[in-house]
Amino acid sequence: MKPLQLSADTAVKLAKELNVPLEQLMHMPQHILVKKLMELEASKENKDE
Repeated sequence: MKPLQLSADTAVKLAKELNVPLEQLMHMPQHILVKKLMELEASKENKDE
């Protein structure tokens, strides 16, 4: 499996937002990353309400 194709800046920001190590983020399957991003967005929306 190839690492995700992300810029270094984007990868660092995502790792911080998702609270996962950078290396783990880079080797995370894309479908899992998308799921985590959706969960993060949903939790942010719940906080805004």
